[in-house]
Amino acid sequence: MFVERRGHGTLADIEWGRVYFQDDVPVREADSLRGHAVRANYLAAGAVDVAVERGDADLLDAVRRQTSHAIARRTYLTGGQGSHHQDEAFGQDWELPSDRAYSETCAGVSSMMLSWRLLLSDGSPEHADLIERTLYNVVATAVGQDGTSFFYANTLHQRVPGEPADPESTSPRASSSSRAPWFDVSCCPPNVARTFAALGAYLATADDDGIQVHQYAGSEIRTTLRPGVTVGVRVETSYPDAGDIRLVITESTGGPWSLTLRVPAWAVGATISDADGTRTAEPGTVSVRRSFAVGEEVVLTLPMAPRVTHPHPLIDAVRGSIAVERGPVVYALESIDLGADVDRAVIVGDPELDVRGGEILLRVGVRASEEASWPYGDAVDPVVEETRVRLIPYREWGNRGPSTMRVWIPR
Repeated sequence: MFVERRGHGTLADIEWGRVYFQDDVPVREADSLRGHAVRANYLAAGAVDVAVERGDADLLDAVRRQTSHAIARRTYLTGGQGSHHQDEAFGQDWELPSDRAYSETCAGVSSMMLSWRLLLSDGSPEHADLIERTLYNVVATAVGQDGTSFFYANTLHQRVPGEPADPESTSPRASSSSRAPWFDVSCCPPNVARTFAALGAYLATADDDGIQVHQYAGSEIRTTLRPGVTVGVRVETSYPDAGDIRLVITESTGGPWSLTLRVPAWAVGATISDADGTRTAEPGTVSVRRSFAVGEEVVLTLPMAPRVTHPHPLIDAVRGSIAVERGPVVYALESIDLGADVDRAVIVGDPELDVRGGEILLRVGVRASEEASWPYGDAVDPVVEETRVRLIPYREWGNRGPSTMRVWIPR
């Protein structure tokens, strides 16, 4: 079996070691996803398929262990994976530099593929949470608003505005200053295309007892659960722009069944409303079971107020910084909105967020531009001018021309 051959030195060594293609440690013995991030996720996805097909609980547990470790210590806020440019690889634990984030688009796609297989294997909503985060903040970010330009890598901190890509030329794959129409290595644009084409397959699952809705988008779901029980649901929502997800029963024959909805981990304070009234829906899943009537509605309401996010203290690169999220969407500060290089932005005091006209405004200080003959010495309070600046969804950055950008803002 190909999965079992990995980790025994089958492939020739290279300058980055056999870890690059996961040939350093057998799949069953590894503690984390490692090496080339795309290859690691593809291998793990294949291992899940084999484990489920053969009923191999040990192999499935090994992949779960490795994936949990990589998510907890080697994954960016956006869901992006891979912090090394030279080998497109995972870094060590907590090695998550924003400005050197590789976070390859293909790694985002392969992460979704692995998460989907794990979701099918155990039904845990945490896998759907990661799919959602990665979809909205890596895969969606890769494509420009023109639909014809792409990021290969997805940095979280752009220090140099860069230049627009030449539409008549291929671009180096690691260039993150602007989206390009094509790359010397052409894996990412078609990978995005096939992912968008298959998005409907990520929305819901079914078993003998009912339907489980994992991702929220306008859609029609219809299936036969068991002989004589045919069900249908129409999903109406503008999520993630708004937090109301309305599910209308379009077909229900043959007795009671369960409609199960994912409540994201960040959605503390969510509610569900149906014929029995409104009640709290805790993060995880919430189910409604009955013999539904056609036309009956179930409404899941997710809290969509922006929130301040802090990094784990062991992530050296962003210690003492904050980021802003709303629902599953990560936000960013772009120099076009700040009117200055984003490296001059700093949070003064406690972070303050305002929502005006649907836009998120953050109070920041803008450091004065100061030159020094030696950049070390006594602590100096920076001279700042405070302002309120608009943040944009991270997926939208770079669409207005060359700019600097950052997700994590220092305090």
